[in-house]
Amino acid sequence: MQEDDIKATTAASTAAAAYGATNIQVLDGIEHVRMRPAMYIGDIHSRGLHHLIYEIVDNSIDETLGGFNDYIFVSLNPDGSVTVIDRGRGIPVDIHPEKKKSALELVMTVIGAGGKFDKGAYKVSGGLHGVGASVVNALSEWCEVEVYREGKIYFQRYERGIPQGGVREIGTTDNKGTKTTFLPDNQIFKTTEFRKDIIIDRMRELAFLNRNLSITVQDTEGLQEVFHYEGGIKEFVLFTDQNRISLLKEPVYLYGERESTIVEIALQYNDSYQENVFSYVNNINTHEGGTHVTGFRKALTRTLNAYAQKNDLLKNLKLSLTGDDFKEGLTAVISVKVAEPQFEGQTKTKLGNSETQSIVETIVNEQLAEFLESNPNVLKMVIEKVKGAALSREAARKAKELTRRKSVLESSGLPGKLADCSINDPEHCELYIVEGDSAGGSAKQGRDRSFQAILPLKGKILNVEKARLHKMLENEEIKTIILALGTSFGEDEFSAEKLRYGKIIIMTDADVDGAHIRTLLLTFFFRHMRSLIEAGRVYIAQPPLYLVKSGKDQQYAWDDDERNAITENMKKMQKGKANVQIQRYKGLGEMNPEQLWSTTMDPAHRSLLLVTVENAMEADQVFSTLMGDKVDPRRAFIEKNARYVRRLDV
Repeated sequence: MQEDDIKATTAASTAAAAYGATNIQVLDGIEHVRMRPAMYIGDIHSRGLHHLIYEIVDNSIDETLGGFNDYIFVSLNPDGSVTVIDRGRGIPVDIHPEKKKSALELVMTVIGAGGKFDKGAYKVSGGLHGVGASVVNALSEWCEVEVYREGKIYFQRYERGIPQGGVREIGTTDNKGTKTTFLPDNQIFKTTEFRKDIIIDRMRELAFLNRNLSITVQDTEGLQEVFHYEGGIKEFVLFTDQNRISLLKEPVYLYGERESTIVEIALQYNDSYQENVFSYVNNINTHEGGTHVTGFRKALTRTLNAYAQKNDLLKNLKLSLTGDDFKEGLTAVISVKVAEPQFEGQTKTKLGNSETQSIVETIVNEQLAEFLESNPNVLKMVIEKVKGAALSREAARKAKELTRRKSVLESSGLPGKLADCSINDPEHCELYIVEGDSAGGSAKQGRDRSFQAILPLKGKILNVEKARLHKMLENEEIKTIILALGTSFGEDEFSAEKLRYGKIIIMTDADVDGAHIRTLLLTFFFRHMRSLIEAGRVYIAQPPLYLVKSGKDQQYAWDDDERNAITENMKKMQKGKANVQIQRYKGLGEMNPEQLWSTTMDPAHRSLLLVTVENAMEADQVFSTLMGDKVDPRRAFIEKNARYVRRLDV
């Protein structure tokens, strides 16, 4: 089916167009939003802060899904506030027949008041619970809303959720839509500083998912970025795979509609060994998947397998293909529009509608079969990739069995032997993965043996971005890490609950080799143990870069600025006569055990950097750029980011 044949996601029915106060249904309760904000936005740190923007933008997206809006403007203002403008119908301002208040005031101040509960207003919506605007308002120091509707401008201001006067008419306009400006409350949030890159990632994502929508993001300096993709999710797939070599000329595009559910999928295979599947329901990113993803996987496996057998492409393969074999090198975007989605909680990370699975399966079976009939060469290339994955899976199975029979940790002759801690409570144990025997020796002597374990690695681990599973399991350093962690390995066997250490701390030298080893380790964790990163288990040690000495006075510095400040201070005590000596630590082994403990391992004084994944798509881009086969994107990345380098040793 041609992409241009895609239908509008939701017809603008007569009932939906007549959007007024009667469409706003009221569900009581907002009193405990400020007391329990995490129940509504996830947390009160960076993630929850940015969620405020998403809640307001999602309301504009719902207008887009209804066919009433084609533009969203997001501005990060110099005073720390955020403005979101759309060209939708505008929030109703007339008096609600039951509550006797303006519909705008109800939407902004009463939790559960919104058009999402009335399917005459929204056939499809992402803001399922109708709490978005009121929660944002409640968690803001102040909030102002302007509504452009029926030629007039209406305005209301709120402070910590409380209206500062009624809704009033303040002028006339030819525009339509809603403008919301809010300042997050520093009494609620641990941080109130928005990150432009996080916002851009989400706005780009929404622009991919809504091909008729244009989104502009403006930063505090007035610089703008515009996101508009007429190719929709096909461009999403191309963007994701821009640093990989595709096996297809262009992504396969599938579209269908059943029982008021719209299914849109774009997919392609590339030369990597990783899988990237992004799934959405009504534009909400379902990070944990759900029935729509299950339906896609089953249909993809069944259809490709059936056509491979029909075309006699598996005659020399002695193995039966499994669903896992079809994941290698797959990039896919699954977007469904569901009238009554059943999500797990307000964070909407997993779809539970059972009927959606069968709908997706049917559409993928039909559309993919039609595509394969017309493109037999594509089928051959994909099946060759899948067969290679199957052979790798079998080799990996044998490697894992061998590993079980001969435990690396029980073999005294192998490098990187674990020096374990004495206590058994994982929540109070730490594992330091250390570069080299020299640093490992210092760490073993300097550590607190009761709760700190040391795992020295010899050399660099395998670059897992360029290796299949069985090659990974042949790498001694990777096997050592897997066995030390205790989590086992592989999609069917990995268990984060079996992790033996509450903290996994990567500790490498402050030079180019150390940075490379750290990146290799992070690539391994991101690609094959991402749940440990998402659970906040992976850290990077921050050893000092310099030791500054003058006589008996000695201080450590973690960067050049701190080194310079310490040096100047020493000269002013000594009235300019100080003989200041500066030692640059290139390797951890240059520090004796006491120094390594006091600066880098002592919980009372050390500084650890928590590894997080703010955005999986962005993280995938970074790892595929730095560790993949394509040279040009890596060169461009280095040239673009070279100015941010603070510690470089060549």
